[in-house]
Amino acid sequence: MREHNETTGTAPRDILILGAGYTGMSAAVNLGARVKNREDVRVTVINADERFVERLRLHQVATGQRLAEFDIPQLLDSIGVGFIRGRVEAIDPEANTVRLADQRLLLYDRLVYALGGATDTSRVPGADEHAFTLDSAADAAALAARLDGLDTGTVVVGGAGLAGVEAAAEIAEQYPRLRVLLLGRDEPGAAMADKPRAYLRSVLERLGVEVRAGAEVVKVLADSVELADGESIHADAVLVTSGVRANPVAAAAGLAVDERGRIITEATLRSISHPNVYAVGDAAAIEQGYGLMHGTCQSGMPTGVHAAVSLARELKDKQPKTFRFGYYHMPVSLGRNDAVIQFTKPDSSPRRWYLTGKRATWYKETVSSSPWPTFQRMTRFPRSGAIWPSGGRYTRRAGTR
Repeated sequence: MREHNETTGTAPRDILILGAGYTGMSAAVNLGARVKNREDVRVTVINADERFVERLRLHQVATGQRLAEFDIPQLLDSIGVGFIRGRVEAIDPEANTVRLADQRLLLYDRLVYALGGATDTSRVPGADEHAFTLDSAADAAALAARLDGLDTGTVVVGGAGLAGVEAAAEIAEQYPRLRVLLLGRDEPGAAMADKPRAYLRSVLERLGVEVRAGAEVVKVLADSVELADGESIHADAVLVTSGVRANPVAAAAGLAVDERGRIITEATLRSISHPNVYAVGDAAAIEQGYGLMHGTCQSGMPTGVHAAVSLARELKDKQPKTFRFGYYHMPVSLGRNDAVIQFTKPDSSPRRWYLTGKRATWYKETVSSSPWPTFQRMTRFPRSGAIWPSGGRYTRRAGTR
């Protein structure tokens, strides 16, 4: 990767990938494997950590479970992709530069923006100071330390979406001495069909999780939470799982973003304001025929691979193709010994089919453990990563093919 003070001359074209989560790694590995024999292209990844973070498993880390460690630079080096450890501070899309927190200034010809998002603790007063999140391995480890230090007490999980359900179930199973309270505006599993939703609720009850649907946390204090109806609940630990905010770098750079700070893309995943920038995963507002995609690993990895394929096409003077993706499942772990899998239509609405119990547990574990082996396979067979359901009529947008 050339720095700003280097002369360009006939230097290789630099493709810079910001972030090495599920989507950033998908883009980096797939693109690196496609161009590894080209001396006129350099691919470099910038990430704050050298260890790959399995965000799908952070609720396990939060309960003291040890996970395998995966070395990002080592895998990238096997296909000639560079790695810079650093935190992105700013982007200048007019000068095609990225500034890191240590003030290094890096040039790019093409940029893949995969900085993702984080739990929006700013929406609830006191959450920044007193609540835990599961945005990073360090966050999860901090919660684990707190839970380990409690002999008895109450853990409040704010947000009854899938992340909140998984965290509440895991905590209740690993720490049966603690009272676990799951608070949310909606019923847990609200997006599921009746039978899998009822199964999910029955497992939470069996694990001892107390569910309060229709409860909204409006304030977090050092030892309690306040609800919208005025009720105060004592809490020895509070975990916030609802609401996502995008990394502010894109908006500060002047890239076109939506109200949540996500880069607005056209059909090929290029920024509508700066076409030499691709946005992927949680960092992007990607429209399909059914509406805007919601951020999941399921949809995020295909966006990263699509950006890689598109860049490879550009390097051959070909136009990138339209991105289309249809959802197909909603896997939810309920501790280490149970799970529920809701199969879905491409627009994420529930089908009649679902799995529970041991089969669902195996299915969920297979899904959660698949990303790193997928990256490894793509280093040898990049086309293997470019297979996902396009969604048929559900994803077709007017004016696109």
